[in-house]
Amino acid sequence: MIGIYLCDDEDAVRRQIQSSLEQKILAENYDMKIMCSAAGAQELLDTVKDGSRGIYFLDVNLKDREWDGFRLGQELRRRDPHGILIYITSYKDLAWRTFQYHLEAFDYIVKEPAQAGPAAARCLTEIHIRLLEERRNPAQTFTVRTGEMVRHIPLCDILFFETASVPHHVLLHTSNSRMDFLGSLGELEALLGESFIRTHRSYLVAADKIEAVDYKHNRLWAGGHECMLSRAGKSQLRKTVKAPPDRSI
Repeated sequence: MIGIYLCDDEDAVRRQIQSSLEQKILAENYDMKIMCSAAGAQELLDTVKDGSRGIYFLDVNLKDREWDGFRLGQELRRRDPHGILIYITSYKDLAWRTFQYHLEAFDYIVKEPAQAGPAAARCLTEIHIRLLEERRNPAQTFTVRTGEMVRHIPLCDILFFETASVPHHVLLHTSNSRMDFLGSLGELEALLGESFIRTHRSYLVAADKIEAVDYKHNRLWAGGHECMLSRAGKSQLRKTVKAPPDRSI
């Protein structure tokens, strides 16, 4: 059973989300249970056991001297590397803060009247689908060690790998996160096989995430991100991938 943990200091919002989650679990018979619904970070942390996998709905702007939602998420990542984080916020564009704290957020729920609960329920449906896919294909994940944390990222979520500015480090990009870890693109290329293409000495791109290519100006796009394309990369791209749209002008 997967435990669900909710932390929001606005009682009305927390009750609305909790009620929607409980109704969804009951209606769909999900193997999930709300383990904690707390107004404060410490109350939630006291219920989380190290090593267990949970789903966490966290308010970004907790009225707490020690904790905000991102610091709380960082602590939960340390205790539960496999955990799924969903942020509850009054602001729509806070994804950059997850980069600052090296977090991988599953989604954001915006605090709008009567909307937070249904949005949380939809998140639960998407999480349930992902968990089923992981169980069917346990090998289809990429394990990243960042400092003391170990994370398991579904391969289907990875857009590309990029050499970092720090020697012998690599950046892993998904649609809403970026992680820095020790490694090399050469090792990754050998490990991941033809599902990822070495488009440039500094880029290893998921073949199925390539949206468009500009052969004239040596660049391509994956998940809305621009990547570099070398002469060898062009040749490999043409051999391996069904031709994506050409943006050359």
